[in-house]
Amino acid sequence: AATVQMTCCCALNGPLVLQWLTDYYYQYTECDSMGSRWRVAIPLSPGSCLDLPPPTRGTDCSFSCPAGKFLEMSVQQCTPCAAGSYSLGSGLRFDQWDAIPAGFTSLASFLDPGVFCCYCCSSSWTPQGVYLESNRDECTVSLVYAVHLEKQGSVSFTYQYPDNNIFFEFYVQNEQCQEMAQADDQKWIKVTSNGEWDTHTVSLKSGTNILYWRTTGILVGGKMVKPVLLKNIQIEGVAYTSECFPCRPGWFSATPGSSSCQPCPSNTYSVKGASSCTPCPEHHYSHEGWAECKVRPPCSEKDYFQIHTACDSEGKTQVLYRWVEPKICIENIPEAVELPVTGQREPCPPCNPGYYNSNDSTCLPCPPGTHSDGTYACAECPAGTEPVLGYEYKWWNVLPSNMKTSCFNVGWEVAGDHIRSGAGSSDNDYLILSLHVPGFKVPASLSGMTGSEFGRITFVFETICSADCELYFMMSTTVVESWEGSKGKQSYSHSMTRNASVTVHSSTYLCPRSVSLYSISVTNVLDGVASACRACALVPQNSQRAGSSCVPCPAGFYIDRDTNRCQECPPNTYLAGRHTYGQDACVACGPGSISNKEHSRCYSDCSFTHTENNRTLTFDLSPLNDVASLTIGPSFTSKGTKYLHLFNISLCGHKGQRAAVCTDNVTDVSSKDDESDSAQFVNSVDSFICQSTIIPADGRGFRMAISSQSISLADTFIGATVDTVLNGVNAKPDLFPENSKDIPDINFFYRSNQATASCDQGRSSVITVRCNPEKSDRGELSVPSSCPAGTCDGCTFHFLWESASACPRCTEDDYHQIEGACKGGVQETLYVWNEPKLCTKGVLLPPRSSSACEAIALWLKVGVGGGAFVAVLLISLTCYFWKKNKRLEYKYSRLVMSANKECELPAADSCALAEGEEPDDDVVYTQKPTLLGKLRAIANKDGESSESVQLNSSQSDQWVLG
Repeated sequence: AATVQMTCCCALNGPLVLQWLTDYYYQYTECDSMGSRWRVAIPLSPGSCLDLPPPTRGTDCSFSCPAGKFLEMSVQQCTPCAAGSYSLGSGLRFDQWDAIPAGFTSLASFLDPGVFCCYCCSSSWTPQGVYLESNRDECTVSLVYAVHLEKQGSVSFTYQYPDNNIFFEFYVQNEQCQEMAQADDQKWIKVTSNGEWDTHTVSLKSGTNILYWRTTGILVGGKMVKPVLLKNIQIEGVAYTSECFPCRPGWFSATPGSSSCQPCPSNTYSVKGASSCTPCPEHHYSHEGWAECKVRPPCSEKDYFQIHTACDSEGKTQVLYRWVEPKICIENIPEAVELPVTGQREPCPPCNPGYYNSNDSTCLPCPPGTHSDGTYACAECPAGTEPVLGYEYKWWNVLPSNMKTSCFNVGWEVAGDHIRSGAGSSDNDYLILSLHVPGFKVPASLSGMTGSEFGRITFVFETICSADCELYFMMSTTVVESWEGSKGKQSYSHSMTRNASVTVHSSTYLCPRSVSLYSISVTNVLDGVASACRACALVPQNSQRAGSSCVPCPAGFYIDRDTNRCQECPPNTYLAGRHTYGQDACVACGPGSISNKEHSRCYSDCSFTHTENNRTLTFDLSPLNDVASLTIGPSFTSKGTKYLHLFNISLCGHKGQRAAVCTDNVTDVSSKDDESDSAQFVNSVDSFICQSTIIPADGRGFRMAISSQSISLADTFIGATVDTVLNGVNAKPDLFPENSKDIPDINFFYRSNQATASCDQGRSSVITVRCNPEKSDRGELSVPSSCPAGTCDGCTFHFLWESASACPRCTEDDYHQIEGACKGGVQETLYVWNEPKLCTKGVLLPPRSSSACEAIALWLKVGVGGGAFVAVLLISLTCYFWKKNKRLEYKYSRLVMSANKECELPAADSCALAEGEEPDDDVVYTQKPTLLGKLRAIANKDGESSESVQLNSSQSDQWVLG
């Protein structure tokens, strides 16, 4: 075969299939415009052109051979394939993978934006005998094959794709390396169940087709991905084949002209191109399709399993042991383990709830309308009640009829009070336990609950692994949850949100006899059995029907305990849990929330009221009602792959409808043809808050951004409050910058009750809404700087939403007035907002107003009047003191005149007093001058000086003057 390496890192394998002769081989020329060609001889040694046969007209370009034959170039005729080989005629098949076949190229790259590098990674597709295995790391690895088709054809391949953490795509390019038009469901490969193979077929156009199988691992969280397995590639539409393909080892074709090979039976083998199979030697064994025989090992405990016999008429059972079939071990050698003897007869365990013990000690389901806990006969449900339908398995004497165990080597073993994974013959076994649920039916007593849950599956399990093992819980082909390593006894519950038939798988990988399931229960099953009866509503008293029959209550109604009639829940309450019996089923909504008309959920209407310090704040958050998106990152895996966290957030949820939607765009398009619609359980989630992991197109060379691992973070709205804790969920305000405004933050609390391996109580979320006038009405979302992924523990997520719309509605207290000066007899009054303005909408500023005023302002009038009063007072005081001073001067002058007379001074009591003067005008001078003394000193302008001594009537007898 001729191989041409193209410049775009894709290998081109042309259709020139050759027939080798002694010194030369034949080859066809290209077809001309008339559809004809020539057969020419090509020497084996380049440059040697001696004794070559002349060119001969070749067969028509549309010529092809049927299956089982090949084109013999020497005679240009179709010839049957020999025994031990096969031919597809106009097709190619690749089913041997001891090495990568000629014409295939494995290209590994680690793409940077705008750069294509074919040799940046050492990863490749690895041949493993009967299949190819993809890479497990974050390299992008492409398996490339180019083929030229003379007519329209197809390519089909068998694959195993168990892990959607690795992206698996198949696409076709033309000879110019341009991608051909292809639907998404043809390009993206559908995920398979663990251990199962699926086939993918794509139509091809005539001409050159370059086929790409590309895988890209994304190790977010450091978890190792499981590789893609690829085998049995078949291409239809080539013109002819000039040789037959030999049967691969372990297969054979007994007759000439075969179009396929058959696998060798067990305990036989064959080599490549065999026409028959050879029996294995003594003490050797092989399975179907094996290319060699292996030595039979000594029997061990993993080569047998136990079963319980059916209960006999005495209600007894026994434990029996059986060899795993096909038996490959030897038991008659010293180191072999013998098959254990049959156990003692022991009482049978009770029947499972909903079943009764028949006369022959067989557990049979109770008839419709009856119930049993498994220990007594089925009884009719009393009037006013209905049976609780479902599956409940907790006793494992035999496997229930609606459950199947399947795997490659051995199944699950029943062990009385539990069922456990069996022991396989190898360390690479998938053990699958399947439970088929035909659908769900919400009972009449729960019909008033319009929530999204139709049923719920709960199981109790335990894993004890001595080596690498993993337990998967799957809905059809989709892994819902998984547990690695040893896990203690625990319960897991999953809500069924769609009313459709589904097959539930519990699958273990690399885990022989290490997983134990103790109980499995499913509620509201369409054809389930009843273990108990539930109270239901009776027909209304004024109805024509019989009063003992159950009727469904309208949405939002509960069943009254006293009358068994339907009663509507009080306002702003919702029907909680999964029962409607009694008024206690109506639970009050949380703070800041109201109930919808059906009382099925509580929600926020995007309004909030808070009162503190005798002030009421009213918030209108309707601008935040639409779904907002927040992208966090980029982050990088351990290998450097860039990824982002995308959060879609619906604060109020449009009346609780959980408007935020996250979708896995790869697995969604690859699974949309799944009839069971199982992909919808996890590939698309609707919630108040959901998260997706985004691999950007420029980060790994994808032609579009990849969205995967979508999860719900907020299924239920708890309430909105300024408090930091609500129902056990803490807002942790210290994670964000302190609120410097005088407006309190509003915390919206949410919860998702779906338990995970790390969050046994489910996830919770808090959105802190903060007033920030500097932001727009839609505002801005952020996460804590210390928790860049939005969560510090993986279970509680925190968001801060700053917005001008988060400020309260404006009131009269948020503005004040300013009065202008009186100009021309007119005075203007202005109104301005208080600074900083911390409100929005609400009342408007009053318009500017004008009013008449006098020319002289009031304050000026008051000032002038006050000044006049003070002036009058000062004048009055001046007159008073002037008059007083004149009297004192008069008295002083009289005293001086009397002192100048040469006679004895008068007595002290009457000195210098004239006859008839008032005695109360006595003047006593002290050593300290008084105001009067100062005035008198000023009056003595002649400059005469005098000294005075204290005059005391009791001690002094005379004035002494100088």
